[in-house]
Amino acid sequence: MSLAKWLPVLLLSVSNIFMTFAWYGHLKFKAAPLALVVVASWGIAFFEYCLAVPANRIGHGAWSAAELKTMQEVITLVVFAGFSMAYLKEPLSWNQLGGFALIAAGAALVFRG
Repeated sequence: MSLAKWLPVLLLSVSNIFMTFAWYGHLKFKAAPLALVVVASWGIAFFEYCLAVPANRIGHGAWSAAELKTMQEVITLVVFAGFSMAYLKEPLSWNQLGGFALIAAGAALVFRG
């Protein structure tokens, strides 16, 4: 497979780790002022954009825009599930896992054809 096919997957995976920390990492620091949390999240999100934008630029052509977006959403679910269990120590329930599986099944339709 070509670099244009797999580099976006790698870049989107790493970018999603940054974004998940930007969006949910602060939940362990509820005593921190909200304004500080927002600024810190923006700083983390900057690195997410530094990876996501090139991922989409490099990947477009090898993948359609719809496929890139769908890929990003599935990666987000996988990263979030791991983050939720490992960092937040929140187990995933059967209905959450089932919902994620249904989303993944819908994503499979995008890549079919």
